[in-house]
Amino acid sequence: MTSTLTLTRPDDWHLHLRDRAMMEGVLPHSRHFARAIVMPNLVPPVVTAVDAATYRDRILAALPDGQDFTPLMTLYLTEATDAADVAAAHGAGIATAVKLYPAGATTNSASGVRDIDKVMPVLERMAQIGMPLCVHGEITDAAVDIFDREAVFIDRVLDPLRRRLPELKVTMEHVTTADGVAYIESAERNLAGSFTVQHLVLNRNHMLVGGIRPHFYCLPILKRGTHQKALRRAATSGDPRFFVGTDSAPHPQHAKEAACGCAGVFSAPVAVAWLAQVFEEEGALDRLEGFLSQHGPAWYGLAQNTGTIELVREDAPVHFPASVETGAGPVVVFDPGLPLHWRVKD
Repeated sequence: MTSTLTLTRPDDWHLHLRDRAMMEGVLPHSRHFARAIVMPNLVPPVVTAVDAATYRDRILAALPDGQDFTPLMTLYLTEATDAADVAAAHGAGIATAVKLYPAGATTNSASGVRDIDKVMPVLERMAQIGMPLCVHGEITDAAVDIFDREAVFIDRVLDPLRRRLPELKVTMEHVTTADGVAYIESAERNLAGSFTVQHLVLNRNHMLVGGIRPHFYCLPILKRGTHQKALRRAATSGDPRFFVGTDSAPHPQHAKEAACGCAGVFSAPVAVAWLAQVFEEEGALDRLEGFLSQHGPAWYGLAQNTGTIELVREDAPVHFPASVETGAGPVVVFDPGLPLHWRVKD
């Protein structure tokens, strides 16, 4: 026996589309989302208003016929970023946010920030105009264990920055720890967080016990089960400071299954279904619409979507294709190997 759930059409507040052949292959799989914050870590990165406008044009040109999707562009923050250009991009509706990558923290982040003091003029201008800063919250100090890098980033970088510039609106993207959850919950204003599918569904045991599973490897890396539980509690709490940001990040299969595999989980085709599964398991299906469709638009100052999607719950487990074909090679779809009973009705 099936059951259905109708929700306001959701948005994805953290999405990697890559470019060219890869983008053309993965873009159709974000069709359940009406809008997405699109990451700027291309090679070369999307730094200026012109970069963002031309990248947006390439995305729109690659949309399949009939797909209604609005890319919300971000600018890659570098130590040479021009504050006036950022403000102009925001004022013209070209850029929704700016992305802070600590240099070396993740895929294509070499051009990121090493010294926060050097980008303060940009951040100060953003605070003045109300432009959000999206943060990859990990320290890159080699002496800090990879599983501790989010908590140390909060202490060393993010909290001092927010004390120095309290008017700056900050999104902690892909929150992975109880520390991150607690920090957001302690904030009176101007701080929110997004959660990925994989960090809600899995913990580091799933990635490492019984053999290494490269398609679960992402940055920030999966954490221990106690952190996963904290994320699930926060995501399903109804707190408007928490919302979905899939961080769906495609890499060709051969680049994941390698001696030095790439970080990233491609979850776009199954993200909504797995989030329904998580919320059902937590007894919080009545709060799924807030997490998927309401909290993010409110945070970014946008209207909610007017369309709807219909989720169907099946008694038998639902199966999805193992991979999608792109001009850059096949990309493996997120599959935690657990029973999934939800799908989006097309």
